[in-house]
This record gives sequence, C-alpha cells and structure tokens, in this order.
Amino acid sequence: MARSNTLNRPTHGRILFVAGRELSYTRNDVLIRALRRNGYAVDTVGVLHPVHSISQTTVRLIPILAARLLAYHYDLIVIGFYGYLLMPVIKAFTRTPLLFDAFVSNYDTLCFDRQVIAPMSPFGRAIYQFDKHVCNGAHHVLLDTPQHMEYFVETFGLNARHVSWIPVGCNEDIFHPRPTQSHHDRTIVLHYSTFLPLHGVDVILHAAACLRTMPIQFRLIGEGPLLSAMKSLAADLQLTNVEFLPPASLTTIAEEIACAHICLGGHFGGSGKSQRVVPGKIYQMMTSRRAIIAADSPANRTLLTHEISALLTPAGNSEQLASAILRLHQNPALCASLATNAYRTFEAECSEQVITVRLSSIVAALLG
Repeated sequence: MARSNTLNRPTHGRILFVAGRELSYTRNDVLIRALRRNGYAVDTVGVLHPVHSISQTTVRLIPILAARLLAYHYDLIVIGFYGYLLMPVIKAFTRTPLLFDAFVSNYDTLCFDRQVIAPMSPFGRAIYQFDKHVCNGAHHVLLDTPQHMEYFVETFGLNARHVSWIPVGCNEDIFHPRPTQSHHDRTIVLHYSTFLPLHGVDVILHAAACLRTMPIQFRLIGEGPLLSAMKSLAADLQLTNVEFLPPASLTTIAEEIACAHICLGGHFGGSGKSQRVVPGKIYQMMTSRRAIIAADSPANRTLLTHEISALLTPAGNSEQLASAILRLHQNPALCASLATNAYRTFEAECSEQVITVRLSSIVAALLG
C-alpha cells in the first residue's frame, strides 16, 4: 500500500523523502532516521510492503506525490532508492532543491553487471542518457562508496562538487551485538542475498564442495533470478553441507547472524559493480560483531583490513574462499578478534551516528 506520512512543523526545516522502493529498504530507512535525528521534520511518500514492480509502484505513487507537492512547501526534497522514475515528476512540480540518492546506475546494472542489454545498442544508449539526465537534474547526488562516486562522476560527467558518498550502514535497533546463540556441533557459515550475478553464490557453492568432509554447514538465505540455477549446481556437486532457506525479515536475519560463526559478506562475483560497492550485509555483520569473509575489492578495502577486521579473498576464487573458511573454523580466537575489530570499525566509520553527522553537513549546505 502506498503511504504518505506528514509530521509536525520542523525544528530546522521541512523535508519530503520519496522513494520507489519500500521505505523500510535499508538505504531509505537509514537516511530517514538520520534526517529525523538531525531535527528535521520528514514527510514520506512511499510504500511499506516489498516492491515487486518498481514501475507499477511508481505509477501508484505519482498522484500521491503530485498532491503532496501541490499542497505543501518543502525546504528540501530527498529522492531515495529507487527514485529514477520519480525524478521527472518531481522536477515538473517544484523548484525545491533536490538531493538524489542515486545508489545504483541502471546503465551499469543492466549493461555490465547483469549483461542483459548491450551497452552500445539503442536501448543501452537510451539507458545511459536517462541516468545522465536524471543525475544532472539533481542539486546534489549521493552514492554509497568513494569508488561508486568516482564512477558516476567519470561516466555521467557529473560535477564532483555536487556529489558525495555516505555509507549504507544499517538500522542499529535491529542489528547489534548479541550473545552467540549457536549450539550446533558444526561451524555455521551464513550468506544471504537476492541471488544476482554479482553475489557470486556459485563461488560459495564451489567452496562448500571443497569443504564437504569438514563439520561446516552453509546456510544460504534468499531468493532471486539465479536461485534455481544455484540449487541445480548444488545438486550437481552433490552438496549435503548446504541449506537453501527462504527470504527472511531483517529481524530474522539478525537472529541468523547471531547463530552463525562465520558470515560471508561478498560480493564474490567478478563484475565491475562488485568492485565499487560495499554490500549492505557487511555493515549488518560488522555491527553484529561477527567474523566476516568478504571479497578483496577496492570498495571493501576502504572499510575492512585483511586479517584485522575481516579476511578478504579474491572475487571469483572458490579455493581461497574455502581456505579462509577453514582457517576460521580451526581458529576461534581469530574469529573473535576479527569480530571485535569489525565492530570497532563500524562504530568509528559507518554507524548511524556517523551517517547522521555526514548527512547533516550536506543537507545544511543545500538549505543554506
């Protein structure tokens, strides 16, 4: 169901936050919480339930959004994820400053990550121009890592002074350190995803094959385009140490993390996008104080230090991933050390408090 929420008059300014994905989506949720923590009154236009069709959701939101923009004056409009299709509507109804959380590039995702459209095809060129037009239409653009920010600046010709990055973080009311709840006689290795190519679930399955004789159990949570293919691969590899579990709520995911000894942060796929982004699950694992194995990518290296706060393995390399899992399986002290250091890094660099301060400076400049 579509939702339009109105708060009282602001302490520092009145902000409209609108998104094409559900408002509870981690990126949207963290930004809304940060804005409110900064003393702004934030009205929201979005949906509460999981979004299965962004285009259909956008169509349902347009009349609500238009009515909101005609009825109220806002000091700033924040377009959250996914807002590409909403930007033209917003531009048509207001001249209010726009802060656009691009978060992903349609061009990069469809043409290079998922490789469903040829970049130089008419459709590929149109998607490129669409991304460029929408991003250049905002007063300021947000991304999630410095590598992703540089990609947008270079690819779409954005003015670097009007682009910033803020880590994704997570809702710390849900994700926080918990007592270990695992009472298994096996080491539990957890991974959850939406089974897209960049997640590299095939790499995880081949690592599981390397460890089939060890008391190590893999729990893979989620669903997505490659789930069926990954189940078939697991069957072909005759894996008895892998469980496929259905999608779970964030609360359940937090409980699963508490039951795991080792968390796989990814992204283990080899696409360019996988090198530029820090998977959202890594933040959740860090603040939950769990041992993490992640891909050795430029984005992950801006946050994690190999053998200090995580073990980093080359993307696409199942043998080295298996070796890292075995190392942690045999060394509980290293697990504990990585978990503690990851938590400290989270607190210092990407906690909700850190995000609140960084977002405050960006919003203040736009309102100034």
